[in-house]
Amino acid sequence: CHALSSCRCDPGWEGEYCEECVRMPGCLHGTCHQPWQCICHTGWAGKFCDKDIHICEHQSPCQNGAQCIYDRDGEYSCLCPEGFHGKDCEMKTGPCEKAGSPCKNGGQCQDENGFASNFTCRCLAGFVGALCENDVDDCLMRPCANGATCHDGINRFSCQCQVGFEGRFCTININDCASQPCKNGAKCYDRINDYDCLCPDRFTGKTCEISVPEPTWAPPYHPANHENGGVVKSTTSEMPGVTQPEPVRTAVTGRRVANHSEKEPGGGLLKISVKEVVTQRDSGLSEAQLVTVLVFGVLTAVLVLITVLLMLRNWQRGRQRSNWCQSPSQAARKLQDQECQVGMLNTILIEPRKTTEL
Repeated sequence: CHALSSCRCDPGWEGEYCEECVRMPGCLHGTCHQPWQCICHTGWAGKFCDKDIHICEHQSPCQNGAQCIYDRDGEYSCLCPEGFHGKDCEMKTGPCEKAGSPCKNGGQCQDENGFASNFTCRCLAGFVGALCENDVDDCLMRPCANGATCHDGINRFSCQCQVGFEGRFCTININDCASQPCKNGAKCYDRINDYDCLCPDRFTGKTCEISVPEPTWAPPYHPANHENGGVVKSTTSEMPGVTQPEPVRTAVTGRRVANHSEKEPGGGLLKISVKEVVTQRDSGLSEAQLVTVLVFGVLTAVLVLITVLLMLRNWQRGRQRSNWCQSPSQAARKLQDQECQVGMLNTILIEPRKTTEL
C-alpha cells in the first residue's frame, strides 16, 4: 500500500486493505479462507454450494405422488408410483413408451409426457407421414432448368446439367467465347455448347482461319475460235446491226482450268469462267389481262348508257305533265290542279326510286 492512497491487491484478494479472499466463481452459498475456495454453509452442498441438503423437507421436487429420498451431497431421488417415470416422476407411461419409439428417420415421439391419448411424430426436415416414413421428393417442383436431370436427396436435391450449362439449377450458359476461338479479328457469338464467328472480308471457316484470295478478272475464252490458228474472233462483230455480247468475267480461284491460248502443255491458268446473261423482258399486259379490261369497260359503258336513257325518259314525262297542267281550259281548273299535283308528286318520288333500283 502507498501512503495517502489505496492498496493494490494481488490476484485472489480484495477489500480496502486486501484482507478478503475471492470466492470461486459461481459459488452461491459458501465462503473462502483462501482465494478461489467455496466452503458451503450449513444445509448446502455441491461444488458451488447450490444444492439444498434438506430439499425433500423444504420443497419436494418429486411429482405425481412420488416419494423423495435424500442421497448425499445434495442429491435426491424419487420413488415413482406405477405408471410414471422420469427424474421427478413427471412422465407417464404413455402411448410413445407403449409403442416402443414408433417414429422413424429420427422423428421425435410426442404424447404430452404420456398424458395424451395418442402419440404424434415430429419429423425431421425432408420427411413426412404419420411415422415420418416418407422421404419428401425435392424434385417434385422441377427446380433444374434447361433439360437437366434432378436427383432427390434427404432434404436436398442436385442437378445434373446438360452439356453447355452449369450452376446449382443449371441456369448459367457456359460462355464458349471465353477462350476467344475466333481468329483474324472475327467477332464471336456464344451459343449453347457452341459458338459462331462473324468473319471479316477475305476470311472463312469455323474460326475464320481460312484466307480467301481476292478475285481477279481474265478475258473471255472462246473455244469455237481456238481452231483458227489461236486467233480469237467474234462472229457477230462483223455483222451490221448485231450487238456484241458482253465480256465474260473470270475469277481466279484454287481450281486449275486449262488455257487453250497457251502452246505449252500443262501451263493452264487457275480460273473459273462465270458468264452473266441478264435478259429483260418487255413490259406490257398479257392477253388475259387485256380481255379482262375490255369486258369491264363494256359493262361500265352499258350501265352509263342505261342510266342516261332513264334520266331522259323521266325528264320528258315531267315536261309533258307540266305542259298539260298549264292548259287554258277554265272549266276543269280545279280537277287539273289536283291531277297535276298528283302527277308531279309521282314524278318526283316514284320515278327516281325506280331509277335507283335499276
